[in-house]
Amino acid sequence: MQRRVIFNNRWLPYFLLAPQLAVTLVFFFWPAGQAVYTSLLQQDAFGQSVTFVGLENFREVLGDPDYRATLWRTLIFSAAVAFSALVPALIFALMAERVTRGATFYRTILVLPYAIAPAVAGVLWLFMFSPSVGVVAYALKKLGIDWNPKLDGSDAMALVIMAAAWKQISYNFLFFLAGLQSIPKALLEAASIDGAGEWRKFRTIIFPLLSPTTFFLLVVNIVYAFFDTFGIIDAVTSGGPAKATEVLVYKVYYDGVVALNLGSSAAQSVILMAIVIVLTAIQFRYVEKKVHY
Repeated sequence: MQRRVIFNNRWLPYFLLAPQLAVTLVFFFWPAGQAVYTSLLQQDAFGQSVTFVGLENFREVLGDPDYRATLWRTLIFSAAVAFSALVPALIFALMAERVTRGATFYRTILVLPYAIAPAVAGVLWLFMFSPSVGVVAYALKKLGIDWNPKLDGSDAMALVIMAAAWKQISYNFLFFLAGLQSIPKALLEAASIDGAGEWRKFRTIIFPLLSPTTFFLLVVNIVYAFFDTFGIIDAVTSGGPAKATEVLVYKVYYDGVVALNLGSSAAQSVILMAIVIVLTAIQFRYVEKKVHY
C-alpha cells in the first residue's frame, strides 16, 4: 500500500510549493514567453519601431545557410563535450573509489574545477594554449605541432571543447562516485569469487548499475553543452576565427546584442529551446530503454 502524506492545513502544500513555483515563473516561463512574443516582431534596437511579422523571423533564420551550419557545428560540439566530460569522469570515479589512503584529498582536488566560473576556466585554457605565452603551445611547438587557435578554426574548436569538458568533469565525477558507492559490495565480491576479472565486473555489474546515473548525466551534459558553454566560448574565441566556434547560444547573443537584430535573436532562442526539448525527449524515449533501474 502506498503511503500518502496528509496535511492538517489544506493550504500548507501550496505554501510550500509557492517559492519554487515563483522562481520557475519569474526565471523561466516569463522570459520564455517574452522570447516567443519578441520572435514574432520586427523592431529596431531602441524599440521605437515595432512591427508584427508573424513567423517571418523563423523563416529567415531557418533559410539562412550560416544558421544551418551553426546548427550542425553545435551538434558536433555538444556531442564532443558530453563524451569528453563523461568518460574521464567515470575513469576518475573508478580510480578514486579504489583509493583508501588520502581519498578525501584526491576527491577534493578533482571537484575543485567545478567551483571555477566558465569564463575564468576559458581564460585559463586560453593562457595555456596561447601561441605566444602558453606553456602547452610551447611544448606542442617543440614537438613540431603548429598550434594556433587564433587562426586555425579546428584548433579553436578543440580548445573550447577541452575547456568546456574540463569544467564539467568534476560535476560528473561527483555523481559517478556516488553511484559507485551505492553498488552493493557483496555483488562485486561474489563476482570475484566466481573468477570475474576487473573488466568483466565493470561490464556486467558496475556499468549496468550505473546506467541511471549515466543517463541522467548524459541529459545534463547535453543541456550544459548547448547553454552553459557561452562563457567559455566568449572568453576564449568570441565565436572565431571566422565563426569556427560560433554555436547556437553564442549566435543568439551576437545577433541580439552585437548586431541588434532582436527579432532574429529571439527566434533563434525559441528554436534553441525547442531543439534541446526535442533532444531531451528523444533521450528519454530511446536511450532510457537501456537503463536498468
